[in-house]
Amino acid sequence: MHALLKFSKAVDWLNAQIGKSVIWLILAATVISALNAVVRKVFNTSSNAFLEVQWYLFAWSFLIAAGFTLLHREHVRIDVVNSRMSKRAQVWIDIIGFAFFLTPLCLTVLYLSMPVVIQMYQSGEMSGNSGGLIRWPVWAALPIGFTLLLLQGWSELIKRIAFLRGQGPDPMGRLTDKTAEAELIEALRREAEAKAAQEAGATSGSTPKPQH
Repeated sequence: MHALLKFSKAVDWLNAQIGKSVIWLILAATVISALNAVVRKVFNTSSNAFLEVQWYLFAWSFLIAAGFTLLHREHVRIDVVNSRMSKRAQVWIDIIGFAFFLTPLCLTVLYLSMPVVIQMYQSGEMSGNSGGLIRWPVWAALPIGFTLLLLQGWSELIKRIAFLRGQGPDPMGRLTDKTAEAELIEALRREAEAKAAQEAGATSGSTPKPQH
């Protein structure tokens, strides 16, 4: 179990680093979109390459951040029934989901997408639009993204099994990237704000009404 937990920690670190870097892809897509709009309005011209690179960057940011999203448990969940169950039952539901739904789905996508990417790379397939881009780089985001998602699914599976065996912390809470010092400062700030609001309320409540 110790080796599996080390593997899980390494996967968590990998997806955390990738997730923090994805913001630059989104920034690049935003800047390119803005420049393309300015050029089109000012010079009345445009380029399919600039238009396509925007959704290339979006596809990459969306797909390769899937593992990061799972790491932080930010995927959409339907917890109407799950939330009413015990912590142990919730963990078992996650284990079944990761093992028998997420894993087969990711493996199927990898099985189907890899030959397509290889074929596009070998043929050098280009966009059908005039001045468009080569296709394989955007398609490569599919197997890479689902590989990262698969690895994170296995990491979450390991953490839940470790929890059931009493060898790991509760894996169901929300993660945070803040340090202990940052969390303490945040807690003190909230406490100070609550105290200030309480004092303001008490002051306004004790202010005498004007006489007419």
